[in-house]
Amino acid sequence: MSRLEILRFALRGLAANKLRSFLTTLGILIGVAAVILLVAFGEGASQSIQKSIQRLGANTLTVSASFGGGGFGGPAAGGSRQGNGPRTQARQLTLEDAKALADPEQVPSAKSVSPVVSTGSATAVRDGASHTISQLVGTYPSYFEATNKPVETGSYFVNDDVLAARKVMVVGKTVATELFGTANPVGEQVSLSGVPFTVIGVLKESGSSGLGSQDADDVAIVPLPAVQQSLTGFGALSSIVVQATGTDTTTSAQNEVTAVLNQRHGITPTGSADYRILNQATLQETVSSTVGIFTGLLGAVAAISLLVGGIGITNIMLVTVTERTREIGIRKAIGAPRGAILGQFLLEATVLSLLGGLTGVLIAFVGTRFTVAGIEPVLVPSSIALALGVSVGIGLFFGGYPANRAAKLRPIEALRHE
Repeated sequence: MSRLEILRFALRGLAANKLRSFLTTLGILIGVAAVILLVAFGEGASQSIQKSIQRLGANTLTVSASFGGGGFGGPAAGGSRQGNGPRTQARQLTLEDAKALADPEQVPSAKSVSPVVSTGSATAVRDGASHTISQLVGTYPSYFEATNKPVETGSYFVNDDVLAARKVMVVGKTVATELFGTANPVGEQVSLSGVPFTVIGVLKESGSSGLGSQDADDVAIVPLPAVQQSLTGFGALSSIVVQATGTDTTTSAQNEVTAVLNQRHGITPTGSADYRILNQATLQETVSSTVGIFTGLLGAVAAISLLVGGIGITNIMLVTVTERTREIGIRKAIGAPRGAILGQFLLEATVLSLLGGLTGVLIAFVGTRFTVAGIEPVLVPSSIALALGVSVGIGLFFGGYPANRAAKLRPIEALRHE
């Protein structure tokens, strides 16, 4: 009996019970589609978070004040606190701290240091149109490169603007659109809390992370002295952004920044730091690892449905063997070899699994065309290959017992079966 004839018998057997065959493949279909979709959404979420972190620069450190004795304080994100002893008198970050960190002798691994004062939201008015800017930042020109904020139209301010405390500003796409529509805002004046500022540049669009965070383009950046003189006063800094000379020197830069700030703030080896350092590279690695584990768990949960589908195949094939016992006896009586019977039922189970797997891949592909909760899924080729391979393996494994049972039937016993 040729393989083609065995395949024809197998397909004829499946076609004889179309509804049963469809319901059997449904379990495999759902399992394969679920595995591929969940892995795709996990990968999409991971890439979205990484892009959001990369906007701040892959080799940057963000130093911010950490008051109170809470556990989140400490010198490094993802690192350990500097001891568990009593906290010394907490000090705020100052411009002098930023100048000390900019000293190449003390922090040789730092490429630039940008003191930052952030006022949170601020209302901007222009010719009757008003818009509440989510974030108003006062800083130095080095901030643009350190935080990966290139200018698309116009230019950013320079050191002379900082020294002269000029009231100029660079705005994000959202601010430009809300206040100026499609017109070019460069050279136009905008009033911030009654203080006139001239727009000299528009940032390249960044977008949001897609995970419910604030709009990264709803921002205005001005020279630090200008915002201090007009809006915030000459108080403490909100943060200090330190750009390392490269991704390979980020850790060295963090250690050097920690040593300088510990000395300036009087932090003892047994004391707790009154600041924290967010290392973008460490954060990205941690987030990627966490999301990867979460995606793996989701895929494992979805794979359980594949197991359930395999059990369904075993059940249906056992029923099929029982129903066709007399047919098996007749075929064996007229000379059908054991291998032909075994191959037919094993092939039926494999075809059911393969059809379910291929249909599941198609449904998953369609599902990844949609964005859910702001996450755009990303197909992972390895998940498709794995899901299809597992579905075929399930057909072979779970169809093996019923097929072997059918092949072992003795012709005389099969012919007597009613």
